[in-house]
Amino acid sequence: MNKSYCFNLFLCGTLLASFFNMLCDSVADPTDGFTPVRLTEDNFNLQRPYDVPLRKRYSFKNGVRRLWVYAHDKSHAPESHTKPRTEVRIKGLDYSSGVWQFEGNAYVPNGTTGVTIFQIFGAPKHTHATTMMLRIHDGNMRYYSRDMVSPDIYDRWFKVNVIHDVDRGEIYVFIDGVQKYQTKGRGPGKFYFKCGVYAQKNMSNYMESRWRDIKIYNKY
Repeated sequence: MNKSYCFNLFLCGTLLASFFNMLCDSVADPTDGFTPVRLTEDNFNLQRPYDVPLRKRYSFKNGVRRLWVYAHDKSHAPESHTKPRTEVRIKGLDYSSGVWQFEGNAYVPNGTTGVTIFQIFGAPKHTHATTMMLRIHDGNMRYYSRDMVSPDIYDRWFKVNVIHDVDRGEIYVFIDGVQKYQTKGRGPGKFYFKCGVYAQKNMSNYMESRWRDIKIYNKY
């Protein structure tokens, strides 16, 4: 066997190994190294238009939480001046340090637009109400209404993992196990996770998202 052939064989093997490692890294489980936090239904606090019965804006069947809202709906409290929402607020797991992670499988039907489906609530006082939002605009998921996170998400289930490293001030977003976005936080505060539908500018008349297998993880 000549040296040139051996070298080419070695080079091909090296390239294949590198490609395999890159492929494995790209689909690595973002929950590796994290500890799951026990959740019960008591941790799922529902917010919906205050004058509408919960059953008319929320259902929980066969493990799927379906949340919907209309553009003409009222806010979640009489004294609130915010836009309409139907959201799950993860209750009892507020945090201000460490590394926390939200995981859930989501589904957004075609036509839902101008709406936040996930948020990290909390920020330094007198600056912002939230540290990050994932919004849907015409089938694309964006960081607030700005940076693209993931395109073409209508009418399919996709896994969402959001990691908030409070101490380092970093936020990472994974879609279907692949990191799609990274950004800085907004500083110290008390935080918690929310998911569902929260109307924004240029909202559709009807907004809906569905969630299943919601989990929370942390590490210190």
